[in-house]
This record gives sequence, structure tokens and C-alpha cells, in this order.
Amino acid sequence: MAQRTNGWLLGLTATASLMVALDATVVATALTSIRQDLSATLEQLEWTVNAYSLTFAALLMTGAALGDRLGRRRMFAAGLGLFTAASAACALAPGIGWLIAARAVQGGGAALVMPLAMALLSNGFPPERRAKALGIFAGLTGLAVVAGPVVGGIVTEGLAWQWIFWLNVPIGLAVIPLVSRRVPESHGAGASFDLGGVVLVTGGALGLVWGLIRADAAGWAAFEVVGALVAGTVLLAAFVAWELRVPHPMVPMRLLRSRGFSAANAAGLFMYASLYGSLFFLAQFVQAGLGKGPLATGLHLVPWTATVTVVAPVAGALVNRVGSRTLTSAGLAMQAAGMIWIGLVAAPSMAYTQLIAPMILAGAGVSMAMPAAQTSIINAVAPPEIGKASGVFNTVRQFAGVFGVAILAAVFSARGGYGTAQTFADGFAPAIAVSGALSLAGALAGLLIPRPDRALRTAGTGRYDRRRRSDPRRKYAAIE
Repeated sequence: MAQRTNGWLLGLTATASLMVALDATVVATALTSIRQDLSATLEQLEWTVNAYSLTFAALLMTGAALGDRLGRRRMFAAGLGLFTAASAACALAPGIGWLIAARAVQGGGAALVMPLAMALLSNGFPPERRAKALGIFAGLTGLAVVAGPVVGGIVTEGLAWQWIFWLNVPIGLAVIPLVSRRVPESHGAGASFDLGGVVLVTGGALGLVWGLIRADAAGWAAFEVVGALVAGTVLLAAFVAWELRVPHPMVPMRLLRSRGFSAANAAGLFMYASLYGSLFFLAQFVQAGLGKGPLATGLHLVPWTATVTVVAPVAGALVNRVGSRTLTSAGLAMQAAGMIWIGLVAAPSMAYTQLIAPMILAGAGVSMAMPAAQTSIINAVAPPEIGKASGVFNTVRQFAGVFGVAILAAVFSARGGYGTAQTFADGFAPAIAVSGALSLAGALAGLLIPRPDRALRTAGTGRYDRRRRSDPRRKYAAIE
């Protein structure tokens, strides 16, 4: 009976999380169709992607705290309901403004679903079976990276871009009642949520992103742009000051004293900024620059995205032998080389085959770096802090995607546009090269991760804990 219950628990949480993770990538191949159908500008396309990521990032840790306090199953089902309703609103959007608003609500639903799926799984499986369940869950959720662009292309070309959102509705409506009947309820330790921290970090990120996005239309010297950038910086500084004083902080500043934790988060910030920014533009380049359709675009991106299914498991198995620092820095250097290579050869007249080698290089690199950076986060903190540390890492990941899209779009708009295939390529080439530069910065940050013998010291005690190297429960704790 318990095994049957656990099977339902794994199946339902994995299905919901796959649906949520898919929505972060499935839009990539539909952006060109959305732009043409809704007469959207580059700025509006950025908000179509960033509205989802921004609310997701801002509310991720709050969602976990609400589940601990009010019931994980209850809030997980509520998040699914919110996500499903917002998906229908996206599909029905009569204009780009409506779509952006609905995407923001989707992100709020996702912020409840993802962390609570992990918490429900961890609570529902006994220790001896937990690592295997979390590994299956992570693998299924990771399929979103590979399947997102392809699914987006198939649906957009075969039906219409609205159907990438309509598909969520029957899945959500089927899963919600099953969750209520098949998933046991659980609570956390009465965790409180840091409302002040959420407001400050969201306002700070919004100010910086708003300034970056508006800079092209308004000009870098415009009061709107300068004011937004200054306000964002001030609010982020206030966030740090608040976190140092509040009893239950969103980000415990004591974790930053660990070099492994700080360095891995810095590497992750640059890694995901590069990854999400390049996904935003590479999918559009294949369509607007090379003239391919949405389906062909999704398939053309497979050499880049599919590497995660091969390289990530191998890197995860090697990380304790080779060390997080080596794999993180080497992987991000490979991603940097691949993106810069694409920037050097990008042109409307190029053959698609010229993209294959650099995409494989970049994809293999980031697939190597992701599990290594996550492992460094886990090994840098004491066991009671793993949940909070992984929450911080995943929050950084979502915010990084927002900044990556905004930074690359600022470079693109300064040099090119959507007028012709050539003008798109003129902006795309320097933008994707900047993606490589961001990844290179991540590689340098990765060099600050301590060596394995130092990273595996128990945080806060200075004592080496040999059991942490082989504890299977730590392997997937930071994987969303």
C-alpha cells in the first residue's frame, strides 16, 4: 500500500514539476510567432519571458514557507490551480500586455509547485528510497531543457502558439484532484516567511531589469533609466541590510561566509544568465536569421539541449572525484567558447551545420557545470541548512535568467533589430558573444570554489565529515 502511495506521489509531483519547468523553455521557439501575431516589440518579448522568471524567483522561498505553515499538499494544489488558470489566461490573451500579466501569475503558481514538490517527495519517501526517488524526479524535470524548444516548435507550427499554454489546462485539471486524494498532507517546522526580504529583493531586481530593458527606447541617460537603475541598486543594498537584522531571513547572510557557497552561487549567477539569455536569442536567430520554421528551430537546437541527458549524469558521478571547482570552471569555459564561436560565425548566409559543433561544445560545458555547482552548494553547508541553501541557489538561478535576457537584449538592440535577417544577425552576433563573456566570468568565479578536501568540511565546525562524500541524500538536494 505504501509503495502504491509513493508511486502516486512521485508520478504526480514529477508531472506537475515537468509542466512548470517546461513553461520556462517552451516559449523560446514560439517567440517569433508571438511577436508577429501580437505585433510585439523586443521589450515586450523580454517581459513575456522575464515576467514569469521574476515572480518565480521572488516567491520561490516564500512558497516553501507557506507550504510548511499551511500544509504542503494544500499549497501545492493551490499553486497548480493558479498555474493552470494563468495558462488559460495566456492562451486567451488578446494582446501582449495581457500575456505578460498572465505570465507573471504563472510564475507565482510555479513558485508554489516546484519547492513543495521536492518537500512532499522528501517527506513521503523513507530515507533508503529517497535518493532514488529524487533522482527520478530530477531526471524527469530535466527533460524540460531538452523537450521545451522541440515541444514549442511542434505545437506552434502544427497548431498555434496559444496551444503551448492550452496544453497545461487539461493536465492541471487532471492532476489537482488526484493530488488531493493520493498525496499525503505534511507540514514543516512552522517556518515563517520574510515578507520584507521578498519586497526588497523583488523591487531591486525589477528596478535593474526595468532600466536595462528601457535603455534602448528611452536612452541610457534618461531619467527613467538612471532612476530605475539607482533605485534597484539601493533596494538590493537595503535587502542585504534587512537580511542581516531580520530574525528569519530569506537569505541567511551567515551562509555567505562559506567560500564554497558564495563562489558556487556567483558561478551559477553568470552560468544561468548566459544560458537563458542565449536560449532567448538563439531560437529567434534560427527563425529570423536563418529563415527556419518553429518545428525546424526546435529540432535544430537539439544538439545543444540534448547534451544535458548525456553529460550531466556523468559529471554528477565524477564531481566527488574531480572536484566541483574543476568541473564548474572547465564547463563554463567550454560554454563560453561555444557561445563566442557562434558569435563569430553568425550570418544569414551560414549553413546550419556550422552551428552544430559550437552548440555541442556549449551544451556539454553547461551540462558539466550545473551538477558541479549544485554539489558545491550542498557540500558547503551543514545538513540542517541544505534546504535553505538549495532554495537560495534556485532563486539566484531564476533571477539570473531575468538579468541574462535583459543584458543580451540591450546589446542586441544597440547593434541590430528585427527589420531583416541581416539586421537581426548584426545584433545577434555581439549579444551571443556577451553570453560567452558572462559564462567566462562564471568560470573565473568557479575557480574560487575550494578544493574537495576543504569543501567537504562540515560547515560551522571545521571538522571533516567523510560520510558527506557518499551520502546519497545530498546528491539531488539542490536540483529543482
